[in-house]
Amino acid sequence: MIRIIPLLLGLLLASSLASAELDSAAWNKLLGSAVVAGHVDYAQWRDNPDFDAVVEQVARADTGAMSRQQRLAFYINAYNILAARGILDGRSPDGILGRYLYFKRDTYAVAGERISLHQLEHEWIRPLKEPRIHFAIVCASQSCPILQSEAYTADRLEEQLESAARGFINDRSRNRFDLRSGRAELSRIFQWFEEDFEESSGSVQAYLAPMVSNAEASSQLSRNGFEISYLEYDWSLNGSL
Repeated sequence: MIRIIPLLLGLLLASSLASAELDSAAWNKLLGSAVVAGHVDYAQWRDNPDFDAVVEQVARADTGAMSRQQRLAFYINAYNILAARGILDGRSPDGILGRYLYFKRDTYAVAGERISLHQLEHEWIRPLKEPRIHFAIVCASQSCPILQSEAYTADRLEEQLESAARGFINDRSRNRFDLRSGRAELSRIFQWFEEDFEESSGSVQAYLAPMVSNAEASSQLSRNGFEISYLEYDWSLNGSL
């Protein structure tokens, strides 16, 4: 009996550790199967026990002992998983009422608490002061950043966030810089979260300058030289059901 006790304690500890954070390999597998160039085949995740398992892991996670990088990676993954869960539950951000239900009314279990997607983004993720999260969390819409085909992980988070940010910023369907006219058409993400980019770099244009691949556009942005307008946001689904 004495020898059995340490074994039982070990099993309990292993179980506790297993529920402490998201199984990124499992989420990776789901993403790799259903996401191609940002297009999400949501049907693959409907009635899928593997998807249900990662939703449950989000609910049971213990963020108390996580580092900032671990929490940031976990929250990004959690947001993307639960945004997909909302779509599978019949919600949609397409339309004013749809956005209210999808972002604010419906709640999900995250790390032992029930919160909405709005709360997860504004009360848990944004306070971590990382503006690149706006290119990583995906609200299942065409004008959102694309859902990446891999899970975010703490050890690769810097690389992943930088890649997501540069990919979004240099995508002409989302941001356009006309050097002749001096006008830039930007994603409304830069309007809605202007304060996050200003806090980071002083202005939206200063934030964009080192990220834009076109050297002339980058130089003009560094001088706040563009007249800014914002593109209409397409809330239609970023995939198929």
